Amino acid sequence: SPGALRRAGNEEFRRGQYGLAAELYSRALALLEAAGDAAAEERSVLLANRAACHLKDGACSLCVADCSSALELVPFGIKPLLRRAAAYEALERYSLAYVDYKTALQVDCSVQAAHDGVNRMTKALLEKDGVNWRQKLPPIPTVPVSAQTRWSIPSAQAPRANTPPATAPQGEQGGNGPLGWAESPVAPKDGTAAGMERARKLKEEGNEFVKKGNHKKAVEKYSESLKLYKECATYTNRALCYLTLKQYKEAAQDCTEALKLDPKNVKALYRRAQALLELKDYKSGIADIKSLLKTEPKNTAALRLLQELNRA
Repeated sequence: SPGALRRAGNEEFRRGQYGLAAELYSRALALLEAAGDAAAEERSVLLANRAACHLKDGACSLCVADCSSALELVPFGIKPLLRRAAAYEALERYSLAYVDYKTALQVDCSVQAAHDGVNRMTKALLEKDGVNWRQKLPPIPTVPVSAQTRWSIPSAQAPRANTPPATAPQGEQGGNGPLGWAESPVAPKDGTAAGMERARKLKEEGNEFVKKGNHKKAVEKYSESLKLYKECATYTNRALCYLTLKQYKEAAQDCTEALKLDPKNVKALYRRAQALLELKDYKSGIADIKSLLKTEPKNTAALRLLQELNRA
């Protein structure tokens, strides 16, 4: 039954078997497809659980897709909102992450992970878009009062939905939930908020070394960060350092790892093509640039690199 499959998926998730858990959730979803709207809430829970698996595995685009489907079925679900925000953040789509974190705070203003996320995204967007960054934001939806009260737990003894003691996926909407969202919006390898924060600080330290032109030291910092949390941006940052240091095989490998997390990442495709040019693998480099141009057909740097690869 769908319920038995969901419980089995929860157990595999607790054991760290995220791929197997995702398969079990998928089987449960397939059984519920015929029920349509009658099973909307249960399907939303399963999609949010499968999204947690994708996020744990670093498959952020799949996480976004499942969270969006969950939110179509049950709008303003706190868990899919937070997971999608975390996935957008890892994909460096900061404005969309900001909107989801702000929306989550309308649902429950006590979610510390959402407050922290808003602060991080504000800083990132200010650096990216300047003082007028708010003008470039997508609209933030207004959460109706019914959705705001939906997630509250009246019993004083009951754990809050956003501060789960366990790290297992939710069994019911509003019950004990996955990933300790009040502690950490993205799941680092060591599973702690401290680990996630340490990974972020190490990446920022690496960025500072890049600005100073010390690429070897930057590589060290990015490598330490990646031991704690595998993030696409950290891989592409380290790849840039390897390119500068003429370590082309390492640069290409980092871009490949980044593309496992985000298959359409423009920086990863471009930098791998740069590395492949130096490694004289022109055919693969051309393939990467063509993939990039499907996303950004007017990317002038990519068009120039394509000409260079074709001439080689």
